Amino acid sequence: MQKAEETYIEESALFLESIGVPRMAGRILAWLLICEPPEQTMPDLTRHLQASKSSISTMTRMLVQFGMVERVSLTGERKDFYRISPEFWSRSLETAQRKFDGFLRMSQAGLALIECGAENPAELDNRGQRLQEMYEVYNFLAASFPQLVDEWRRHQPRASATSQD
Repeated sequence: MQKAEETYIEESALFLESIGVPRMAGRILAWLLICEPPEQTMPDLTRHLQASKSSISTMTRMLVQFGMVERVSLTGERKDFYRISPEFWSRSLETAQRKFDGFLRMSQAGLALIECGAENPAELDNRGQRLQEMYEVYNFLAASFPQLVDEWRRHQPRASATSQD
């Protein structure tokens, strides 16, 4: 493996770790984004990432569960291969929308709860400030994000080709 590839993998893994993905899972994901061929066996992963089979196995299982990576078999091969799930990044937009909608409902329910228990408007202002900010952020995202997703679908070359079928 080249030094530039190692740097990319480690920097990617650190970034992913900062958003809650275990570092080894981040290393696997980064390698699968840049490797050739795109399908890698367990021995390929352990060799390129210089990690134990158990660590790679545990983290690939997690990545498969999250839908980021898929396990595939190739014709004529008796081994399992791993690769980035097709269209994972596009599908992640739908996941983000569900999260935005969930946070919006959570903020609305919290505001309704506080409004029911508030004896005066000043109390609502003090108690509801955090929920109001949350509501405003996720209300904006819930209203704006679908347009962004639609724009992405129009922009994406494969999306326009499949929509014409």
